[in-house]
Amino acid sequence: MQLRLVVLSLMTACVGAQVQPAKAPHASYSVVRVFPHDRAAFTQGFEYADGFFYEGTGLSGRSSIRKVAIETGQVVQRRDVDAEYFGEGITIWKSDLIELTWQSKVGFVYDRSTFAPKRTFSYPGEGWGLTHDDTALIMSDGSAALRFLDPVSFAERRRVTVTDGGMPIQRLNELEYVKGQIYANIWQTNLIARIAPESGRVLGWIDLTGLLPAADRADVDVLNGIAYDAARDRLFVTGKLWPKVFEIKVR
Repeated sequence: MQLRLVVLSLMTACVGAQVQPAKAPHASYSVVRVFPHDRAAFTQGFEYADGFFYEGTGLSGRSSIRKVAIETGQVVQRRDVDAEYFGEGITIWKSDLIELTWQSKVGFVYDRSTFAPKRTFSYPGEGWGLTHDDTALIMSDGSAALRFLDPVSFAERRRVTVTDGGMPIQRLNELEYVKGQIYANIWQTNLIARIAPESGRVLGWIDLTGLLPAADRADVDVLNGIAYDAARDRLFVTGKLWPKVFEIKVR
């Protein structure tokens, strides 16, 4: 009887080991080019479009949306956000630029060309990162969840929990949609998660440790900001109050 129980216990352990998902692999990077970035920009949202960076910055009383020349870092267009709001993630959807706020439960829709305000929308909880695929907006809220929103009504269609090795990955922050995957900064780390949109499973990690040189680290905040140029397959990353934007290749 004891032998049978031992065998059953071993079989159960083996089955458990087989179904436990493997953790995603880690990749490193190489720097392709370096571009200037406004040291005063508390980067919350970051996107590439039309040959420019579009950036949403945060902090109450200092939040803004910006159009930025890549080569020079010059802000060529800007709209300040009302001081009561802490700006968060942004994304461009057709002719609109859409922005989240942190704890106000309100988002803003601007005209992409003029930055003129068009409408507002609301959502429960906090707003952190924002991107989109071909049919939906994708939003993070600082938890392990990603919400998929209707881009017109902003109603939530579905959500997934992001996991690696079966464990939820918390503090999902700035987002970018890259080649059918969702890239997410993990707040207060040097890691970007590559996430499968349907399942939420982490497919891989990009470890950006050491990206910002020691000489540039005075008074900076965390890594945060991912932009992708699909036409030229260029991936850009930066951080809050960083003096530089990096074009990188994942290795």
